[in-house]
Amino acid sequence: MDFGYDTRTEELRARLLAFMDEHVLPAERVAEEQRAALASPWDTPAVVGELKAEARRQGLWNLFLPDARDGAGLTNLQYAPLAEITGRSPHLAPTAVNCAAPDTGNMEVLHQFGTEEQRKQWLEPLLAGEIRSAFAMTEPEVASSDATNITTHIRREGDEYVISGRKWYISGAMNPDCKVFIVMGKTDPDGADIRRQQSMVLVPRDTPGVEVRRAMRVYGYEDHSHGGHAEVVLDRVRVPVGNLVGEEGGGFAIAQARLGPGRIHHCMRLIGMAERAIELMCRRAVARTAFGKPLARQGVVQEWIADARVAVEQVRLLVLKTAWLMDTVGNKGAHTEIQAIKIATPRTVVGILDQAVQLHGAGGVSQDFPLAELWAAARTLRLADGPDEVHQRSLARRELKKYL
Repeated sequence: MDFGYDTRTEELRARLLAFMDEHVLPAERVAEEQRAALASPWDTPAVVGELKAEARRQGLWNLFLPDARDGAGLTNLQYAPLAEITGRSPHLAPTAVNCAAPDTGNMEVLHQFGTEEQRKQWLEPLLAGEIRSAFAMTEPEVASSDATNITTHIRREGDEYVISGRKWYISGAMNPDCKVFIVMGKTDPDGADIRRQQSMVLVPRDTPGVEVRRAMRVYGYEDHSHGGHAEVVLDRVRVPVGNLVGEEGGGFAIAQARLGPGRIHHCMRLIGMAERAIELMCRRAVARTAFGKPLARQGVVQEWIADARVAVEQVRLLVLKTAWLMDTVGNKGAHTEIQAIKIATPRTVVGILDQAVQLHGAGGVSQDFPLAELWAAARTLRLADGPDEVHQRSLARRELKKYL
């Protein structure tokens, strides 16, 4: 692979960096202040709409989608450094450029597996940034790291599916702009093939029987800017059979297709989070004095900063290699690398953020710096899209298979 960015990527990087410096980073504090004055903490601050309008005006929109008709037409390798830049402000920048999870994964599902009617009803307004969406798979009663465990029932009755189940940590579901859930459940719970028991259906939020019960906190944060994480109960919810995504029994395969790009997108943004942490560390180190000299001259601080730089460069190269493989041999051909980055990147970034918190002292755990919230987000990604241990198990089995 070529380690240099091509001309188009460099041009988009320059524009996106300027957009971040001129619009997004100054808007972080504005968004907090506006949210405090909203009737509901889940409403969207006005500045977010302003950022989205400016991003569209500048052509910084739907960068994640490789289809040039609806997205920017970028490869994974081209998108990687752009997603990294948005990771510097993970609760604001991805939304501003319409590249925020879970909408990106849901748009990819609809783009790949949706019918023309489904695309018109849901994909088009998502691509336009007019609505938000949620992906409802995780359940509290079972170990959802094994997706075959899910218990939500999807039973066909005539021309309708009847859905009952309880989901939680459904990202974005608290946002009033979230208009549709992609719900994963079992249409054939007794089927011989446990990976053909599941299906996915589109459930409009306002369907009778859908209850967004409560917001789930993450390390004490409600994540207002992301749209929250909700517990959702589906009680005999009825939707037309035309709301089926793909085919009956295809839910597990669709989930795997969705999670591959989702995992690398998270890792791309995590690198941006680490870069912001290093910047904050350096600024703090040169501005503060302890025991008679600046922190920047303390040996332990120098070690933290040096180790952080080495670690970021390592995981960035692994992420870029993975993106290149996804572009050249497909997601299946990059399976090992996708799992490797999902294990390595969150761990690495959590470690860097932890040292950045330490360097900031009490300020590091306060609301005056973004570090505590960034740490919570990064630590959560050791669980999201499959915990470390699931990826380690699969990766180890693939390695051992060569010798058995």
